[in-house]
Amino acid sequence: MPLPSQPLRKLGFLTIGLFDEADPRKGHESTLEIIRLGERLGFDSAWLRHRHLQYGISSPVAVLAAASQRTTRIELGTAVIPLGWENPLRLAEDLATVDILSGGRLNPGISVGPPMHYDQVKQALYPDTADAEDFGYDRVARLLDFVRGKPATDFSGVEGFEVFSDRVQPHAPGLGRRLWYGGGSLRSAQWAGEHAMNFLTSSVVKAEESEDFAEVQLSHVRAFRAHHPDGDRARVSQGLVVIPTDSASPEQRAKYEAYAEKRLPRTATPQGPARLMFAPDLVGTSAEIAERLYAHAAFREIDEVAFALPFTFEHDDYVQILTDIATRLGPALGWQASAQHA
Repeated sequence: MPLPSQPLRKLGFLTIGLFDEADPRKGHESTLEIIRLGERLGFDSAWLRHRHLQYGISSPVAVLAAASQRTTRIELGTAVIPLGWENPLRLAEDLATVDILSGGRLNPGISVGPPMHYDQVKQALYPDTADAEDFGYDRVARLLDFVRGKPATDFSGVEGFEVFSDRVQPHAPGLGRRLWYGGGSLRSAQWAGEHAMNFLTSSVVKAEESEDFAEVQLSHVRAFRAHHPDGDRARVSQGLVVIPTDSASPEQRAKYEAYAEKRLPRTATPQGPARLMFAPDLVGTSAEIAERLYAHAAFREIDEVAFALPFTFEHDDYVQILTDIATRLGPALGWQASAQHA
């Protein structure tokens, strides 16, 4: 097995938090238990996906507020909050509040673009301004400014018995350096670098300059760092779907392999008008997955990951997968739990 250029420094995982409409609390509690398990296993970070008008977590910031009170060390992230659904000023307040509650552990990941199924939802979301809303990078820039402490108003001071601030309160020192952009295009990678964000690259990219997934992802990583003030030290996290089978039962292995096989055809060619490229799910022993990752051009350039858990598995499956990632795959990639994990 070839050696990586550098050992994996940070090991994280990403989950969607599905639930049954008839019993939503059970699914949310399962997600919180998975995050607690991740902390016990020594993971550096846990990330939540974001789903609106679906049976997945619609408010990851609220769920992470709960997680912040049930954990003490693990970093808590979103991958990603689609800003088209958000007011940047209000979101900045929520993010700062949860970061304060967590003791500075929040890693908000965001993205831009119109909300999914916008024509069907715009009257509910923006009944008076639907055609005037700007879903471009300026929306991210507003959030960055508010989180980083720039004025949100020209009014401050005392009015009667109340004291007013001209910037978002609470102000969370350091949160501005922990904002991540989830990007799948070369332009997004460059923009995130130019604005000194961190960069999340996942299992979906746009086939712009190539139809080789790893080559495209590598170009994004390099473009981001080329435009970032920190250069090669700028933080990038890769989020592929990995499913180690070391301790899986025969039934679990069969389910995992069927899941990956069903999703494999979409990885062969660019999909849809946006020409999206999907990375294959990595299923196998930790040694087999590590070998495939070491051969991945983009993986060789990063030292942080947030491996994505599959959407539709059961709680016990996630326990097995996370345990194998922490105890088998992570060490095979050079990751070591620090003393505080033990």
